[in-house]
Amino acid sequence: MALPPLVEPGPPLTRVEAERFARHLFLPQLGELGQRRLRAAKVAVIGVGGLGSPALLYLAGAGVSTLGLFDDDVVERSNLHRQVIHTVADIGRPKVDSGAEHLLALSPDLTVDRHRVRLDNQNATDLLSGYDLVLDGTDNFATRYLVNDACAELGIPLIWASIFRSDAQISVFWSRPPDGEQPRTLRDLFPHQPPEGAVPSCAEGGVLGALCGQVGAIMANEAIKLIAGIGDPLFGRVLVLDTMAASWRELPLRPRGHSPTAEPGSGAARTSGAGTAGTGGLAGTTAGSPGGLAGTAAGSPGALPPPSGPPAPLPPPADEPFARISPAELEERLQDRRYGRDDFVLMDVREPEEYAQHSIPGARLVPLAQALTEAGRAGLDQKVPVVVYCAAGPRAERAARDLTTAGYTTSVLTGGITAWQQL
Repeated sequence: MALPPLVEPGPPLTRVEAERFARHLFLPQLGELGQRRLRAAKVAVIGVGGLGSPALLYLAGAGVSTLGLFDDDVVERSNLHRQVIHTVADIGRPKVDSGAEHLLALSPDLTVDRHRVRLDNQNATDLLSGYDLVLDGTDNFATRYLVNDACAELGIPLIWASIFRSDAQISVFWSRPPDGEQPRTLRDLFPHQPPEGAVPSCAEGGVLGALCGQVGAIMANEAIKLIAGIGDPLFGRVLVLDTMAASWRELPLRPRGHSPTAEPGSGAARTSGAGTAGTGGLAGTTAGSPGGLAGTAAGSPGALPPPSGPPAPLPPPADEPFARISPAELEERLQDRRYGRDDFVLMDVREPEEYAQHSIPGARLVPLAQALTEAGRAGLDQKVPVVVYCAAGPRAERAARDLTTAGYTTSVLTGGITAWQQL
């Protein structure tokens, strides 16, 4: 069901505009009035990366009046397989500058607001307040919840998407939808922000570049539908894509009735220290199980469980059932093990792709999904202690709890391999 148009129409189109957008004008759902709404719309895109790149290009091409680019990162060579708004010549440049340049080449009449800033709970509401809607193309938990809560406070729609390797999810959140509609936000889907490092980032776990194009285009299409009041937006629904199987499924999202938002200006419900690295695909954007999905299974990191994704971390109990070991202590124990003075298993519970990039010498790879099963633990001797590590700690803690419950003596490497590499 279509929602009322989000934006009032601007002035009549010029002859040049009518020629440029002629194929839009032929669409009975959109037409000249819808195009005038697009010409008056102001859209903020958080992250000029994998999702932001195609979304921005299609919004500029569609005739949106103003685009706000939010990203404090620079273009890197490893971005280019998916962040198609940038070129080799842009390596090292701020993403907001590179993105703005290419958008203006496509649409010279476009107004581009460049925000090379790190969003936090002090500036997010003010910076987003002038826009009609927001697209979230970020790649970290903190910024996603920050942007969600800022949009909820402002009452503006948020188009959200997440990518994990070759799986994706897309939805529309709105804390103050038109009369008759119930509010829904990211916190209806996932109430609590998980710890950073709980699941691999796209830099650690990989992401299919072409999938970013698919999902970014869908985000732009959702924006057009909301602005013009056409079609059936993904509000109250989560669209799930398994690109390897070329399959789509749709799941209804129920409101939980207690989505926390801060009082205006307080930032109380929002997180701090958020960035906008803008690679687009967050390797999972969830905490625990989906709370508001009707008829779904819980437990994987990418919103709705991609089959290959590692399990979501559990919140730590008050008393940890495992010990902790520092990188320096582990280094000493590894040396003792080499000389027969110590005996333990060093278990890496990351994904194979992460392990192939770098690992701690002498570690045994047992991905988290396997480590949580009896079959995955079959080669372990309960008499031999186990030291577990992951990228930053949360996955190792999850594995250590299960191993301890199963009768193993376990320790977790504090800070994971990230801390180890600082030795």
